[in-house]
Amino acid sequence: MQALALRKVRQREVRKMKKLGHYTLVAGLFDYPTQDYPDRVRAIEKGLREDYPLVADKIIKFLELLPAENLRTMQELFTRSFDVQAITTLDIGYVLFGDDYKRGELLSNLNREHVAAKNFCGSELADHLPNVLRLLDRLNDKELIEELVQLLIAPSLRKMIGEFSPERIETKNKAYQKHYKTLLESPVGKKINAVTLYRYTLEALLDILAANFVLIEQKELPQTCDFLKSIKQENEIEEKAESHAN
Repeated sequence: MQALALRKVRQREVRKMKKLGHYTLVAGLFDYPTQDYPDRVRAIEKGLREDYPLVADKIIKFLELLPAENLRTMQELFTRSFDVQAITTLDIGYVLFGDDYKRGELLSNLNREHVAAKNFCGSELADHLPNVLRLLDRLNDKELIEELVQLLIAPSLRKMIGEFSPERIETKNKAYQKHYKTLLESPVGKKINAVTLYRYTLEALLDILAANFVLIEQKELPQTCDFLKSIKQENEIEEKAESHAN
């Protein structure tokens, strides 16, 4: 009976936390643009305005740079940001681990969580950012939610935002020009900042997380979920090995 009571208290805490999150709503910012994408972004901004006015302001900046009248250009900007010759990727496991085997383990276990939560991932992988955000709103395990945010979502967002810095953009452009002899054209009639407009959406999401969680810089959170625990343990082993080697 006591365990049941504690479980109910935990579930109430999670529901309160999720009410502040709006993660399913925000996930729509990172879906591939279709004709109605600008309208959906405006609806997201309005949905966040009351609880997160500063976040809503960042989405307004995103909308100001978004070539809403040109579907093809919107799609090219999305592709430039997250797909072919991308600034970064929305597959957050790849952002953190690349092709390392730890990403494979992460995908396997995230798949299990998606299935258990009945969260349909469509044609994307289990670590695709919109899929993970929608998963948050379906989870009832407070510890798992905390770990997904602290060990996966927040660290990957920081790395992704860093890739939109002018220095990184210039470096990537030079590499693309050298190896592929081509670059995606910047949208005509828009400011050059348009090529990095998705930085505003990533920063908006990170700001929401910061409002809902006490974000940590280091991976110090006690682990309760096996697949995240194993990743942290492997990171610690690698760090110790590197320190001994030095």
